[in-house]
Amino acid sequence: MTGLRETWAAGGETLGGWLSIPSSVSAEATARQGFTYVCVDAQHGVVDYQAAVSMIQGIELGGSVPIVRVPWNEPGIIGMMLDAGAHGVIVPMVNTRSEAEAVVRACRYAPVGSRSYGPTVAGPRHADYVAWASTSIVVIPMIETVEALGNLDEILSVPGVDAVYVGPADLSLSLGLAPSGNDGMPAFDDALTAIVAACGRHGVVPGIHASGALAARRRSQGFRMITVAMDLPAMRSGMAAELAIGRAPS
Repeated sequence: MTGLRETWAAGGETLGGWLSIPSSVSAEATARQGFTYVCVDAQHGVVDYQAAVSMIQGIELGGSVPIVRVPWNEPGIIGMMLDAGAHGVIVPMVNTRSEAEAVVRACRYAPVGSRSYGPTVAGPRHADYVAWASTSIVVIPMIETVEALGNLDEILSVPGVDAVYVGPADLSLSLGLAPSGNDGMPAFDDALTAIVAACGRHGVVPGIHASGALAARRRSQGFRMITVAMDLPAMRSGMAAELAIGRAPS
């Protein structure tokens, strides 16, 4: 599979799937649909560490790049998810340069960072895991607060930050808005514009949590990493649609 860094370096777009259900079966099935990346959500999903290990395996088997959203900016869990085979991490609530630097340190081995060596699951998949990790693991802080907006240039200028990922719900709440449905609101639109512009200044890929329906708008706004589908909403809508068909009179 082509890594995210390679795709971004070539100017490409990456469309992703998002998993909250702790199942290697659904992880593999999602990956087989052709998403560039599939993210295991260990923050707001119901995924524990053992489930994450098997889900990462399923995503790789399905042919997509496995990444993980970790619960918090904490080096232990970041290292565990990378050791489990994640090709990168999305880290929530990164609001300052020092917090972004901490994310990079947790993802990189010495002398660049402070990640402890022991890739129990990931190591055997690569002839030289240390070399692979240094060139392939992507570091993705989340931008989702007014504080982070005020520190965009400081965060994005941190060496080793590959992309940032916008959490629209928390960003909206931080702006004093409802958690969703804010496209067209000046405060929300201006925030997205500022993030994309800052990414352009620093050579960082702008990413965002979205949907298939929002993908065209986000693409036009300049985002190049766009999550377009989530397992639970897709299951709910699919089940509801089939039930509605089944209830329809013949």
